[in-house]
Amino acid sequence: MGQISELVPSRFLTLLAHLVIVITLFWSRDSNVEACLPLAYTAEEYERQDIQLVIALSVTLGLFAVELAGFLSGVSMFNSTQSIISIGAHCSASVALSFFISERWECTTYWYIFAFCSALPAVTEMALFVSVFVLKKKPF
Repeated sequence: MGQISELVPSRFLTLLAHLVIVITLFWSRDSNVEACLPLAYTAEEYERQDIQLVIALSVTLGLFAVELAGFLSGVSMFNSTQSIISIGAHCSASVALSFFISERWECTTYWYIFAFCSALPAVTEMALFVSVFVLKKKPF
């Protein structure tokens, strides 16, 4: 149980680091939206890209809610497999999104980061919800 209890704070910290970077991305998304557009763009093109990025970031925040609900409720807090998946995904997302903000990567790159670093751990978290609440299995 000692090894699992060491994963809990690591998972929480990487989850919060990813959350903070996503919130920071909300504030600084203008430069990333401009990186997605050609040198000469219209206001309509800018608005379309901005809405797309806002939707992606909003879905990411929704998936954070799912993960935090599972983690804080205890459903997956001591599940070592989910902890390793979550730590790896959110640590990778923190690094990738830091580059995304500072290097002004294109908006389509965010969808790859989203799929592997936000959607994957959220889907496994939902599978644990089903396992615990529907199938009545122990959470750890």
